[in-house]
Amino acid sequence: MPNSREMEGSGAMTFETRLRDNAASTEKLLAELLTGAVGDDEIARPANLLDAMRHGVLNGGKRLRPFLVIETARLLGGNEAAAQRVGAALECLHCYSLVHDDLPAMDDDDLRRGLPTVHRKFDEATAILAGDSLLTLAFDIIASPETPLTGDQKTALVLALARAAGIGGMAGGQALDLAAEKQAPDEQGIVTLQAMKTGALLRFACEAGAIIAGNDASHRQTLRRFGEKIGLAFQLADDLLDLTSDAATMGKATGKDAARGKGTLVALRGEDWARAKLQEQVRDAANLLAPYGDKAEILVEAARFIAERKS
Repeated sequence: MPNSREMEGSGAMTFETRLRDNAASTEKLLAELLTGAVGDDEIARPANLLDAMRHGVLNGGKRLRPFLVIETARLLGGNEAAAQRVGAALECLHCYSLVHDDLPAMDDDDLRRGLPTVHRKFDEATAILAGDSLLTLAFDIIASPETPLTGDQKTALVLALARAAGIGGMAGGQALDLAAEKQAPDEQGIVTLQAMKTGALLRFACEAGAIIAGNDASHRQTLRRFGEKIGLAFQLADDLLDLTSDAATMGKATGKDAARGKGTLVALRGEDWARAKLQEQVRDAANLLAPYGDKAEILVEAARFIAERKS
């Protein structure tokens, strides 16, 4: 571990306060990373492309994935600056996926967080390039000398994030999701699809904290399993919101899964089953963190927040 300030717990802070503060610090760091200043070995930063990247990233949001990186690292005594930068990297990658998901060839959405999607505000080609650039920037941030981690830690993070984001993770899940519009998968197929498309990045967010803290494999495995539980909870909550909420609340179109005939666990098993399953995932997630005692309460609250969120 680098010789630098470690995170300090703050039991007096509420979950909402910590989520808001982490979102603000992540937004600030992302804004600093997405300036026109040309970095080492870069040649230039085209203004229009940079504007599109900023539009796709600096648009508010809960910043849940960076929050999970920061809080899991804090739980295990990880380096704060490193956790913030890895969280920002993950948010760049997450936002790239949203920019591409919104494209006409994918989910074809006009709104994201209440604002025009990147391809609507700019154009499709610029949106594709903005997504490509955000994906690449994520790995740039982790590997940068400014991220205070050892080479081994950076390698582990890059590998874990690549696996979570690529063909065996998020991108593969998106491919399965597109295929599901033509032929609805069975229940196991839906679980696999959602674990890849949504769950993989949430799993990485939790596992990353253990890598940052330099802890042994048992801590990493526990937080990985915690991430898997809240990943399924997130998707169940998302499917319920798509069915029951509205565009004004969500900041994006709703009801699209049903309109396209996409298979979801909610559609397959019903709302009552989905809500019971959602609570089961939260209980399982809390039980996984029970050995950490009160230090893990913020993460347990995060699991509850994921299950109960309204947008």
